[in-house]
Amino acid sequence: MSAIETKLAELGVTLPDAPAPAANYVPYVIVGDMVYVSGQISSSADGLITGKLGADVSVEAGADAAKACAISLLAQLKAACDGDIDRLVRVVKLVGFVNSTADFIDQPKVINGASDFMVAALGDAGRHARSAVSAASLPLGVTVEIEAIFQIK
Repeated sequence: MSAIETKLAELGVTLPDAPAPAANYVPYVIVGDMVYVSGQISSSADGLITGKLGADVSVEAGADAAKACAISLLAQLKAACDGDIDRLVRVVKLVGFVNSTADFIDQPKVINGASDFMVAALGDAGRHARSAVSAASLPLGVTVEIEAIFQIK
C-alpha cells in the first residue's frame, strides 16, 4: 500500500475505482507534470448525494458531499498515475461548485469539506488555491461538483 493510501486508511477512507465519465469527455488530461481532473460529482456507495444548499441541505451535509468529491478526485489522480498515487507532488487548485439557492452565501464553508480533507490526507502537499462558487443547479441534482489540478512527478 502506498504512503498516501496508508494515510487515507488511517482516516477510514479507501479509494474507490475512478468513476467513468458520463458523457463525451475524458476523466483527466495530463500535460507535462500537471493532471487536470474533470469535475467529480458528489456520490457515495449509496448513490448520488443530491439537494440544494439553502433549501434542503445543511452546510455540514454539503461539506460531507464536498469530501466525497475530493475522494473521487484522488481516485481519478490514482488512475492518471497508473495506480501510483505517491507520484503526487501537490494539489495545485480546486474549483468547487455548490448547488445552492440565490441567497445562500456559505459556499466556502461547503467546499472546506474537500479542502480540509486534502490537507488531512496529504499534509502540506494538500494545500491549494481554490474557488468556491454557487450554481443554480448541478448535473443530476447533485449537491457539489469539484474539479482539480494536481502536480505529479
